[in-house]
Amino acid sequence: MVEITPDLWMKSWDSHVKNKLEYSIDSLGVLYRTAMTKFPDKPACWMINREITYKELLENVEKFTTFLQQKGVKKGDVVTICLPNCPQYLIAHLGTLLAGAVSSGLNPLLSENEIAYQLNDSKCKVILTMDVIYEKRLKKILNDLPDLEIVIATNISEYMGLSRIALFFGKLIGKIPKGKVDGWPGKKVVKFLDIMKETSIDVKEVPIDVGQDLALLQYTGGTTGFPKGAELTHSNFIAMHTQFTHWCDFKDGKEIVLSAFPAFHIGGLIVVTQAIWVAGSQILIPNPRDTDHFIKEMTTKSPTILGNVPTLYGMVMNNSKSKEIPKEVLDNVTVYISAAAPFPAEMIRDFERHMQAENKVMELYGMTETTTNISNPFFGRKKVGKIGLPLPDTQIKIIDIDTGEALGTGEAGEILIKGPSVTRGYINNPEATEMAIEDGWIHTGDIGIMDEDGYVQIVDRLKDMLIVGGYKVFSVHVEDVLTKHPDIELVAIVGIYDPDRPGNEIVKAFVKLKEGVELNYEVKESIQFYAIENLSKYEKPKIWEYREELPLTVIGKVLKRALREKQE
Repeated sequence: MVEITPDLWMKSWDSHVKNKLEYSIDSLGVLYRTAMTKFPDKPACWMINREITYKELLENVEKFTTFLQQKGVKKGDVVTICLPNCPQYLIAHLGTLLAGAVSSGLNPLLSENEIAYQLNDSKCKVILTMDVIYEKRLKKILNDLPDLEIVIATNISEYMGLSRIALFFGKLIGKIPKGKVDGWPGKKVVKFLDIMKETSIDVKEVPIDVGQDLALLQYTGGTTGFPKGAELTHSNFIAMHTQFTHWCDFKDGKEIVLSAFPAFHIGGLIVVTQAIWVAGSQILIPNPRDTDHFIKEMTTKSPTILGNVPTLYGMVMNNSKSKEIPKEVLDNVTVYISAAAPFPAEMIRDFERHMQAENKVMELYGMTETTTNISNPFFGRKKVGKIGLPLPDTQIKIIDIDTGEALGTGEAGEILIKGPSVTRGYINNPEATEMAIEDGWIHTGDIGIMDEDGYVQIVDRLKDMLIVGGYKVFSVHVEDVLTKHPDIELVAIVGIYDPDRPGNEIVKAFVKLKEGVELNYEVKESIQFYAIENLSKYEKPKIWEYREELPLTVIGKVLKRALREKQE
């Protein structure tokens, strides 16, 4: 066992990486605006058939800022954005920050009760959402939202660049959802395009204390109970951008980014804003599961950086059209960033072979509460199955989950993180803050191991770890092993309560087979024999369930909570 210290991981950094960085004291809004002025005629983003230059984006952002300020939105007021990835999301997010207000993403797929909870918990003053969500869902709860003053409605098609005929038929047949936007007593309801048409730019400077003033109120996924709002200051996100830009040695105006990460998720927000931070161009994907569209955009725009969850990379790889991507397009990709969920080692190797991407898959790690903190080197060795090395100015330690004592290399324990991008706590929830953060160290809830080179491997979520016969079973390890079977595309391991042995669990595997594989006796026998040969006796699943699909979150994580609930 070797003691875990910064020297351990720093020796594995790329040669250009410094151990101490300097961070701007300007606000996020000002820094993003500066980035947007560097290349005014360069494409900031594409959405279907529409190209938006940085000059046009900045003009729209400043109109949104002006509108907010003229309607009385002040520093600290929360503006919630409930949209898929589209230019309106970028405009509202950047405009909110420039106004000195707090941006908060909201998943459009949440139920009315979940939407109401988040809006009330954050004391949201303004919400931007799709017209169909306004008509069909938001109006059902408007009377239960006392803090909400302004509703802004938009249609996803408004920045697609579609012809009038295509737009008409798209809405007619329901491919483009639409909703009626009308008034509501006690609320100001306005259309997004009216703001863009009618507002004359008059942005007022707002003094910001970057270390104290909130920029983001980012809600957790809510896998246990109600979601918690993580408070992220301007300096938290500035630190993340500064660290990651330095880590990857990004140069202004050089990158083209393609990602299907939803911006209302911390991973997606990091991707879309990081592209702006370095004055890059980005391709906005409103529907992350439309891999035909994803591949088409990749082929026509030839991106340099892709950022997605592992399941989407798997979906792209399994789409037959991916074989038609030209070699020069694949060669132009410098890195495939993967985050938000473990990327099984065998799946990475399959992807690298399929996409001619040797040493290009860069796993990294972060949380809603911490942004990005651990990453494989951009240029150097990317260890398959490892999330990488701590970034500059980031400290990590691994502690025994029972005693809390610090562990050394090669020992599994909970990962704790400390650094300038870590949240100060949860809004309206001092108890959760006290439980999660101690002296600046945040408990991640992830169990990991650091190797002798400083690379970290996630072996499980603390809540997903199973106890079988007194042994700890790490579900991620079992899943990684089983995914290597040639017939398995996706597998999820959960613990089932064992009524005969209190405090003990039964290992259950939910399996999705690869396309074209027929579920029969021989396949089942092959998989079970493979498990016997490659797993410990206590790790081997006792119950197997084969499904055509496994439940996924909107960003592509397997929803183990839903699998567990079916067993209760």
